[in-house]
Amino acid sequence: MHFDLITILGPTASGKTSIAATISEKFNCDIISADSRQVYRRMNIGTGKDLDEYKSRNIKYHLIDIVDPEEEYNLFRYTNDFYYEFRKIKAKKKIPVLVGGTGLYISSILQNYHLPKADVPEDEYNYLSKLKFNELKSLLIAAKPKLHNTTDLTEKKRIINAIFIERANKKNKNSVMKINSLTIGTLLSRELIRKKITERLKLRLTGGMIEEVKNLLRSGISPKKLDYFGLEYRYISRYLNGEINYNDMFQKLNSGIHQFAKKQMTWFRKMEREGVKIFWFNPDDTGKILSFIENKIKHNEHTA
Repeated sequence: MHFDLITILGPTASGKTSIAATISEKFNCDIISADSRQVYRRMNIGTGKDLDEYKSRNIKYHLIDIVDPEEEYNLFRYTNDFYYEFRKIKAKKKIPVLVGGTGLYISSILQNYHLPKADVPEDEYNYLSKLKFNELKSLLIAAKPKLHNTTDLTEKKRIINAIFIERANKKNKNSVMKINSLTIGTLLSRELIRKKITERLKLRLTGGMIEEVKNLLRSGISPKKLDYFGLEYRYISRYLNGEINYNDMFQKLNSGIHQFAKKQMTWFRKMEREGVKIFWFNPDDTGKILSFIENKIKHNEHTA
């Protein structure tokens, strides 16, 4: 298989960042992050950026610290940003290394999600708004006979939006960039992952994560917005607001991260069932991983 991307994926605390840094240093690669929270500035410890792994080895990284927490960032923006950085790195004759644990972001690239921006002319929107529910439903089903997302059929506004998105899909269906990835998964036993999660959480709580959340609250980020940013920001902000005590915060956070790691693995297994080939390694077997990639790169060069 000829590939133009190396992907490192795995559950939280499974050593992805270190492996990606080692690979990038040896093979002169650039990192592209696949983490939905590391895009945000001022959110460092809670999102596990570990940028010293890259900076100490002079490795270029992309899609980290690119927006402020006050901004909205979503999958549509991510895929556009990814392809922009991907093309730039490839133009330098380098292999990009996609690394992260956000399954949706990784799937959008490896499984070629197509997310066109729908053009919504005002006059046409107004015309569709006047149609009856069943008329709109018929239009959508005519445009998309194999309709999987039945939630689009629950209200008029959703049906109208779905019609415009489907039109954009058909208009731009040839513009998707097909990427072939050599995908490495970092896998540890469930017991070891649990141990690493708990140890890492203790280190982060004593290493400035609480102060990080405190500073975000002081800067005007609401507790509701912090709740959206996930477990660490949710429970620490509740602790700082006096809703829960320290021990409750630690227990809920620790348990929540363990559950999150399980969900990540469920997502990756789903990707495998859908045809994504993942080569699983123990992250401590650095030599094996490097040899495996080196052989694949040599084969890549012979088949180029």
